[in-house]
Amino acid sequence: MTEQSTVTLTTATPVTLPDAQTVTEVEHYTDRLFRFRVTRPASLRFRSGEFVMIGLMGDPDPVTGKQKPLLRAYSIASPAWDETLQFYSIKVEDGPLTSKLQHIKPGDQVILRPKPVGTLVHDALTPAKRIWFFSTGTGIAPFASLLREPETYERFEKVILTHSCRDLAELKFGQELIEETKNDILVGEDAQSKLIYYPTTTRETSAKMGRITTLLENGALFADLGISDFNAENDRAMVCGSMGLNTFLRPMAFAREPIPILATM
Repeated sequence: MTEQSTVTLTTATPVTLPDAQTVTEVEHYTDRLFRFRVTRPASLRFRSGEFVMIGLMGDPDPVTGKQKPLLRAYSIASPAWDETLQFYSIKVEDGPLTSKLQHIKPGDQVILRPKPVGTLVHDALTPAKRIWFFSTGTGIAPFASLLREPETYERFEKVILTHSCRDLAELKFGQELIEETKNDILVGEDAQSKLIYYPTTTRETSAKMGRITTLLENGALFADLGISDFNAENDRAMVCGSMGLNTFLRPMAFAREPIPILATM
């Protein structure tokens, strides 16, 4: 006699991410840098230049099996009017979040906390002749948002983006950004006449080499751009990048004739 028993097949229930948004696009530039787009919550309102918390669920606790979200602040690299949200990220192999985030693909979900904040916004600066966006590495992200914001060109006669990276491949995001901005239906005409792009590399040979701090200090930046009237009356600046960049530029905000500078991240 053969005894029969009922076998119940169980399927693991996938974890539902809180505040989940769907990945729509991913592009890898180098083994250290990538960008991605996600869907935008219908209720999300933000100012170009702000950031939000992005993340994924962490590994299960070895004892309880529970998972907690891993969240980090990411500047929104798309303008306030865009229908999707773009982000630009580094890859850190042993990083709690980016070791996982770098493997996302279209159709995956990420956590997006819908509470944008930040000081790299137009409300923080008074009008002037020029606006400078000083960036290194992924610090270009908030300026990718501001460059495609019509208000940027309404407020300033010249918009200058500096972007310093180690290698040429790391400048590709910025190069794509400039091309896209100058062809943008909303700001393209203004960008073609007002936007100045000043990329530099610090390791690989390129058309312009050197840290932006050095090029500021020795005057090469102003000589290259033909600017002789850089001062508190004519210029405003925003800064996003390495600690070295922020540390170098911060004293300028408190000099006798300061250039108003906002430093962040």
